[in-house]
Amino acid sequence: MKLVKLNAIDSTNRFLKDLVKGASVENWTVITTENQTHGKGQFQKKWQSEPGKNLTFSVLCEFENFKAERAFYLNCIVSLAVFRVLYSHIPEKLSIKWPNDILSHTKKLCGILIENTVSHDTIIRSVIGVGLNVNQEVFKGGLPMATSMKLIANKDFNRDILLNELIDELKTQAQLIENQEFEIIKERYEKHLFRRNIPSMYKDASGHHFMGKILGINNEGSLSVELENESVKTFDLKEIQFI
Repeated sequence: MKLVKLNAIDSTNRFLKDLVKGASVENWTVITTENQTHGKGQFQKKWQSEPGKNLTFSVLCEFENFKAERAFYLNCIVSLAVFRVLYSHIPEKLSIKWPNDILSHTKKLCGILIENTVSHDTIIRSVIGVGLNVNQEVFKGGLPMATSMKLIANKDFNRDILLNELIDELKTQAQLIENQEFEIIKERYEKHLFRRNIPSMYKDASGHHFMGKILGINNEGSLSVELENESVKTFDLKEIQFI
């Protein structure tokens, strides 16, 4: 693993993508920063992080035979890697909120942003961005649903040790993709899904509220939800909102 530490950068994902464009970059190269000024999450949302408190990093992951139609399995293995490392430190009420947020109870601990490079129908490399709330205690700017490892465990964590653990676990999980073990990935991911098999209220893209029960995901990564009439409907990103 090649590690590049930066004091401040607008986005570790952007930095790593630019690096790959300009030179040959070793697989599993990691870019981390103390202060990410313009980090982003899913759907162009801004990822806020107090400088010097958390882990904000991006890692390059290359593949040999990973079909783009199975891209969602990358969300699964990254979520599982983060989940497993966190569970070894703070094993209380952790879950994966579809598609790839890590929660403690109902509060967000970690966000993940994956950007893929596709050649023909194959993902040849991915830039995996992770924002993990580690030692931050105060969240400003309208983030009432954010939490951190320190707030949960009431102690500081060594961020360098956590980073090494996360990269090691990412490598382990990525091997499942290389081995084409997608059913194993799906089973493990669904096991930890937030609200799975629990009747809950949701909102669809048109603003309609409905009661449903998450069953799991299909092979494309869409969310399978059982409705009140016992029919099953699948939802893609932006088509369903948790309430």
